[in-house]
Amino acid sequence: MSGFQERLKSARQRLGLTQEALAEELNVTKASVSAWENGREKPGFRLLPKLRVVLDVSLDDLICGLDADRELPAE
Repeated sequence: MSGFQERLKSARQRLGLTQEALAEELNVTKASVSAWENGREKPGFRLLPKLRVVLDVSLDDLICGLDADRELPAE
């Protein structure tokens, strides 16, 4: 299973965005995007909705690695 940083990088690359282009879309620095993708930092909670829109990916998939069509396991 891939972690958040791998899912983020994969989603960005799938759209053909550079770290700099994603940073511009989110109004953050390229260094911030790099830190997220290298696991040194995580994006702030307030950025998650914009990440979802820009990357065209569900937050379930981006954060938890769950496809939107899959159900959570029963507890």
